Amino acid sequence: MKKLRRSARLVEMTQCLLARPHTLISLSAFSERYRSAKSSISEDLAIIREVFETEGIGELRTYSGAAGGVRFVPRMRPDRALERIVSICRELEDPDRLLPGGYLYMTDLLGQPSLLRDTGLMFASAFAGLEPDAIVTVETKGIPLACATAQFLNVPVVIARRDQKVTEGSTVSINYVSGSSRRIQTMSLARRALKEGSRVLIIDDFMKAGGTIRGMIDLLGEFRAVVGGVGVFVESGAVGAGERLLSDYVSLARLEEVDEKNRLVRVRPGNFFESPEFSRFRENDPQ
Repeated sequence: MKKLRRSARLVEMTQCLLARPHTLISLSAFSERYRSAKSSISEDLAIIREVFETEGIGELRTYSGAAGGVRFVPRMRPDRALERIVSICRELEDPDRLLPGGYLYMTDLLGQPSLLRDTGLMFASAFAGLEPDAIVTVETKGIPLACATAQFLNVPVVIARRDQKVTEGSTVSINYVSGSSRRIQTMSLARRALKEGSRVLIIDDFMKAGGTIRGMIDLLGEFRAVVGGVGVFVESGAVGAGERLLSDYVSLARLEEVDEKNRLVRVRPGNFFESPEFSRFRENDPQ
């Protein structure tokens, strides 16, 4: 690559880091790419780090030694995360979203690139220290959220299917009780989809009692996978503590009340915004 002026090099390096989150990039790689001294590259990275931290874009972590370098960890600034989720809650409270049976229509929101990017970044911020090998979800509505999160954590997405497909090859299947319908359903995962012993993060769009997620956890147990965390976009508040099949999870929004008769929906920020991790995140926020 031809030698760039510093201003152009800063732009190119920033783009490289943003495109490769959670990837260790050596100073030698930058030095060789831009034909610049490592001391100059270090000065450039110091400028980028300051901008990332000041603007709440994320952290630029430095690792010393022969195998060292820098790693970009995306973050969403706490005030922006809270402001964004409050806006999403207001959208979810639109009475036109109410469906027969008290269900909430969310499909259109889960197709908005800006919402997916922001929720994916929130999940990536919540689970930044997990370092999963894969994101796991079940078809179909959780797939966009899982892909958005995987982009910021830079890991593959693994999809559990409700029906076996010939293109998946050999599969592992389990039966589970759906938390919403209380019916016995089937979930399967291709044997080639996940390596045994993988550390995974489960992402889903909605959780009531947690039956579907519990089913995913049981299915992943067949692969000896370690479930390091569970993230849900919206959780239902209309479930008693004894009815919930899951206690350790992160939610971005909480559906507090659905009144079909009066066409009322009440949604508030989820437990992520009450967690010690979020509090520490706010304490460490330069803003």
